[in-house]
Amino acid sequence: MINVSDKPVVRRYASASGKILLKDETIDAIKKGTVKKGDVFTSAKIAGIQGAKEAWSRMPYCHQVPLESIDFDLQISGNEVQISCGVLANWKTGVEMDALSCVSSALLTVWDMVKYIEKDETGNYPSTLIRDIKVDTKEKGHA
Repeated sequence: MINVSDKPVVRRYASASGKILLKDETIDAIKKGTVKKGDVFTSAKIAGIQGAKEAWSRMPYCHQVPLESIDFDLQISGNEVQISCGVLANWKTGVEMDALSCVSSALLTVWDMVKYIEKDETGNYPSTLIRDIKVDTKEKGHA
């Protein structure tokens, strides 16, 4: 890992977002709350928060950052579930990997919960697509 011991503690914020493209049938099941595994949005939010908190354990060169706040937004737009996450810490290194891990974990959870609807007759997912995972903002200021 990079040595950050001489860096000052400062306010760090990052937000990230991503999307998952789903079939009409799947979007309807999410909206109606009929997905067999349960509430997709609540589960995705919990998974996202876990993902942010565990980023350091998933990426070998990522520092363990004491996160102070994680905000989360999930929305349906057409055939997509859009997820965004913001992460805040007062620490020596940035939190963009934590925000990306948050979004990625949430999107994968959505896929996992609805995969039985998304599968085609061969058991594949020809129309399911996670895309546009990106860092939207990164801020650094004084603590």
